[in-house]
Amino acid sequence: MSRHTTTREKSAATAPVGTVEDTVVTTYREALREAHREALAADPRVFLMGEDVGRYGGSFAVSLGLLEEFGDERVRDTPLSEAAFTGAGIGAALRGLRPIVEIMTVNFSLLALDQILNNAATLRHMSGGQLSVPLVIRMTTGAGRQLAAQHSHSLEGWYASIPGIRVLAPATVEDARGMLAPALADPDPVVVFEHGSLYNLSGTLPSGPVTVDITSAAVRRRGTDVTLIAYAGGLGKALAAADTLAAEGISAEVVDLRVLRPLDDATVMESVSRTHHVVVVDEAWRTGSLAAEVSARITEQAFYELDAPVERVCGAEVPVPYPHHLEEAALPQAADIAAAARRAVGRNG
Repeated sequence: MSRHTTTREKSAATAPVGTVEDTVVTTYREALREAHREALAADPRVFLMGEDVGRYGGSFAVSLGLLEEFGDERVRDTPLSEAAFTGAGIGAALRGLRPIVEIMTVNFSLLALDQILNNAATLRHMSGGQLSVPLVIRMTTGAGRQLAAQHSHSLEGWYASIPGIRVLAPATVEDARGMLAPALADPDPVVVFEHGSLYNLSGTLPSGPVTVDITSAAVRRRGTDVTLIAYAGGLGKALAAADTLAAEGISAEVVDLRVLRPLDDATVMESVSRTHHVVVVDEAWRTGSLAAEVSARITEQAFYELDAPVERVCGAEVPVPYPHHLEEAALPQAADIAAAARRAVGRNG
């Protein structure tokens, strides 16, 4: 499949959708673009590199217009070699620059896994603290767009198991806008996963700077009966499930993990202690998943707060199918999450 499969993503507008007093209505894509624009303007050490990020404007149009604004030394098109340009980013970071490396999809990042795991994540440890790698690696993840198996998997859990890196998964327009700056300020590598289904998501932001915490989870909806834990593309589905459950008299709290490494155990356990029932949503495969890790931690740290076993709603253990109906069947949906919540609550009564 061509690496220009996502050309249709470029049809998005390059300007905010509108303004209301001191707020701006914009999209996830434009929020990311503005975060890059702000970073490039604020610090001459920052530059963006990756496949088609310059003249093409990025496969998902995140960098559209940045080449014309900042020039080809700050927005660099690279050859189709993830290992090569990720390694170049590591080298640049070691020399004091602040590179942003864009990898087109998480599946392609496996070609750079040696650089990420054996170099970026380990150099501080192996140098006894003498070296740091202040590198940001961005990549698109997730399914739901009929891009087939080689462009659609959710491998965030794999990366979240690697010591030495921070792993972020912005699921809101605000997080898309605000996470880049603190990621660039981190002395260690930060991997940012952008779910492909979110680029057209609209939201409202302050017209000024956006400050976002990259150390903690966020409670997106308060509830008392069951905790729905999700991240990235699963957050919207969890919120939709919470709406459905509310109509049935079940009050669901929704926790957005958003920082996948290190996991914010405290926020999760506080929610569990309030609701006593838990559903963990993860688009990735169930076996060895991030959902499994979260479930294990809840069992270890909050077992006596649980009134029922932890439920998990995960992707089917198959390569992501291309046909729309099969792809939808392979992914967690709001109805599946609501059903799991009913099971969890029902077990206690």
